[in-house]
Amino acid sequence: MDGNGEHHANDAKLSAAARGMGHASPFDRPQWFDLLAAHGFAGEGRIDAVGSEGQTTAWLPLRREKSGAVSGLANWYSFAIRPLYTGQGDHMAALRDLFARARAEAARLTLYPVPDAEKDSIAAAMRAAGWWVRAVPTGDRHWLDLTGLDHDGWWATRPGALRSTVQRKAKKNIVAIEILTAFDADAWAAYEHIYAASWKPEEGDPALLRAFAESESARGTFRMGLARIDGAAVAAQYWTVEDGTAFIHKLAHVEDSLKASPGTLLSAALFRHVITVDGVRRIDFGTGNDAYKRDWMNRHEPLWRLEGFNRGRIAAWGPALKAFARSLLRKDT
Repeated sequence: MDGNGEHHANDAKLSAAARGMGHASPFDRPQWFDLLAAHGFAGEGRIDAVGSEGQTTAWLPLRREKSGAVSGLANWYSFAIRPLYTGQGDHMAALRDLFARARAEAARLTLYPVPDAEKDSIAAAMRAAGWWVRAVPTGDRHWLDLTGLDHDGWWATRPGALRSTVQRKAKKNIVAIEILTAFDADAWAAYEHIYAASWKPEEGDPALLRAFAESESARGTFRMGLARIDGAAVAAQYWTVEDGTAFIHKLAHVEDSLKASPGTLLSAALFRHVITVDGVRRIDFGTGNDAYKRDWMNRHEPLWRLEGFNRGRIAAWGPALKAFARSLLRKDT
C-alpha cells in the first residue's frame, strides 16, 4: 500500500495491460486517477493498493472516506473502476494479494461503478482474500456493438422516429454542425455557456472536466461537436476515442432550440464521424439509464457496487449483517 499517490507501475505498461482486459478507456490510465486526486476527489487520502504474484502486479487506486472505510477512486464522470495489471502471469493471484493487503487499511471497502464483465472476478478475489462481499446492481450502462455493421447498417436498425427526425430536420438546413478533433478554448467556452442554459443540473466540477478534455486533446483522443443556429451555439457534446471505442462524456443543448433538434442532429453527425472516420467498433454512452440512450444503442448491462466487509475486524460485522439482511429482504419481496 502507498498512501502518497505514487503508483507503483509504469504508466505505459498499465495502459497496455488494460487492452488485454477488454476495451481500454481514459479511466484505465494512471493520469485519470492523478487528475481526480488533484481536483480534490481523494477523500481523506489516496491509497494505491498493489498486489503481486511473481512478475505480475495488480494496481487499484482507492480513497479513504471520513468514516474510515475505503472506496474506489472514482467520481460521477467515471464510466468504470477496475484493477489494472502489468505482467502476463496469474492476474487473479495478484488481485487476491492486493485485496489481502487492503485488509490492513480498513474494515469496509466499496467499489463503484464496476462493469458487469469484471464483477465476478473482482468479487471472487475479494472473497478469497478474506472479505465478505455483497454485489448490488446499482445503475446501468448503454453501449453500441458495431460488430458486423457499418454506419448505414447500424442506422437502418434505429427506431423509425429517430431516423425520420434526423432526415426532416437536416433537410431544413437550420442547424450548422462543426466537429473538432482538438481542444479549442472558444469552443469549450461555448459548451460551458450551453451547459449553463440547458436543462442539466449545475456541473459537478467544470475545472476537472476542462483539464480532462485538454489532456485528452494532447493524446489525440478528443472529439467535440457543436451545433449552431444563426451562428449561435445551441448544442455541444464532448467525446473521446480510444482503442476502437468512442466514449460519450458530456452533452447539452439550449432548451429553446429544441424544435430544430440540434442535439439529435449533432449526435447523428458524431456517430457518423467516429464510425466512418475513426473506425470505432464500440460506442459507450457511460452510466445512466436515460430513455433516449436506447434509441442510439443496441446493448445494455448493469453496473455493480461491490461492498466488502473485512471479516478480520469486529467493526465490520454489524454493517455486514445489516447489508446482507437487506439483500435477503429484497429477495423475499
